[in-house]
Amino acid sequence: MADNKFDVIIIGAGPAGYICAIRAAQLGLKTACVDAFKGKDGKQALGGTCLNVGCIPSKALLDSSKQFWGLSHNLPTHGISVENAKVDMATFIGRKDKIVKQFTGGVAMLFKGNKANPVTSYFGTGKLLKGNEVEVNGFDGSKQTLKAANVIIATGSVPIELPFAKFDGKAIIDNAGALDLDAVPKRLGVIGAGVIGLELGSVWKRMGAEVTILEALPDFLGAADADIAKAAAREFKKQGLDIHLGAKVSKAEVKKNVVEVTYADKDGEHKLSVDKLLVAVGRRAYTEGLLGDGTGVKVDNRGRIEVDEHCWTGVDGVWAIGDCVRGPMLAHKGEEEGVMVAELIAGRAGHVDYGVIPWVIYTEPEIAWAGKTEKQCKDEGVPYKTGSFPFAANGRAVAMNEPAGLVKVIAHAETDRILGVHMCGPAVSELIAEAVVAMEFKGASEDLARIVHAHPTLSEVVHEAALSVDKRALNKAN
Repeated sequence: MADNKFDVIIIGAGPAGYICAIRAAQLGLKTACVDAFKGKDGKQALGGTCLNVGCIPSKALLDSSKQFWGLSHNLPTHGISVENAKVDMATFIGRKDKIVKQFTGGVAMLFKGNKANPVTSYFGTGKLLKGNEVEVNGFDGSKQTLKAANVIIATGSVPIELPFAKFDGKAIIDNAGALDLDAVPKRLGVIGAGVIGLELGSVWKRMGAEVTILEALPDFLGAADADIAKAAAREFKKQGLDIHLGAKVSKAEVKKNVVEVTYADKDGEHKLSVDKLLVAVGRRAYTEGLLGDGTGVKVDNRGRIEVDEHCWTGVDGVWAIGDCVRGPMLAHKGEEEGVMVAELIAGRAGHVDYGVIPWVIYTEPEIAWAGKTEKQCKDEGVPYKTGSFPFAANGRAVAMNEPAGLVKVIAHAETDRILGVHMCGPAVSELIAEAVVAMEFKGASEDLARIVHAHPTLSEVVHEAALSVDKRALNKAN
């Protein structure tokens, strides 16, 4: 096979693309991956938004800021006092950068890891041409055309920019800018109370910023179960996050290093002055300039590539996965789609169960869920029953001084099959996996209730919530 001919070419090396490339190579397919992401040094940085300016660096800063916040808000409860604590911002940001470099470099190593069939990496922009050809415009000025039996588009997503609040990288910033501030802003404004807004708002609140979050929708975390959203909102208010709902921003002007924000809510028009403004109103599929003439690939009115349940575009040998297609913009969803497509191409039975994909918000407390909310069950006319249990009644959570939140289990009223599990509390990003396994195997709340959970552990809250579905929780009144 010629050097420019492959079994599989992936455009994009984010979580969806690089995982797909690795799995394809494992399956013996000659694989190439084209990616245009640049690191701070201007060199190729595999891993896409997630590893470079998303999932991984944000979790690094969340953990660092949690450590700092704990010095004054958690350690005194344990009888430990620390005076005059301070942060070295160069180290604070530098630690994050080291972690990013470790993981982006790790992807490059993984591409080479299958020595018998390594993934060939191209640094530059990829464009799909008809006939399953990919034009690669390298950042070194080179231009070449690759050909494959199968092309997989995994170009990801980019932040949505508001017409009245254009990113300038200084005063008005996106998620990447919020990860690289060289000083703690005295006042941080955030447009959007979604995952990015809450997580990055939490980081800088813990570091000492006054954080105001403006959310246009009337309900807080509308995608989450109402009981979980209510519990989370209560804790965020205690922490000092100033969240305004139904607040529609109409203008953001930079005046002498201050951003003047104009917004309106039910009480009329208001002005907000901040030092930095983070715009976190969501992300859109990144597909501009991707498709050449005559490819036959269709794009919907939101710029997403149209695919079926197996991520096939309807064009022979052309697939699309991750943020650039329908469904939630979650790294793990994209990864599993990448595995599925690679296995389908290799003649195996690839599959993704979209009904049990977990969602996680890494705030403090954490928020996680999988499956249907109570409102969805009501709207769909599904008979259901619920059970919940608070972390405040769990010995391990109280001993950790993290008693906030609860676990809620929703089960079918007749079959007892678990329809959804919703959590707010410590380490629920890990606890949700048990619920996903149970749901994947069509488990009932009785199944969770009958499983022995170690004592004392946070997982006992899941156990008690499952028991509560049948009104037989052991450590609270039913």
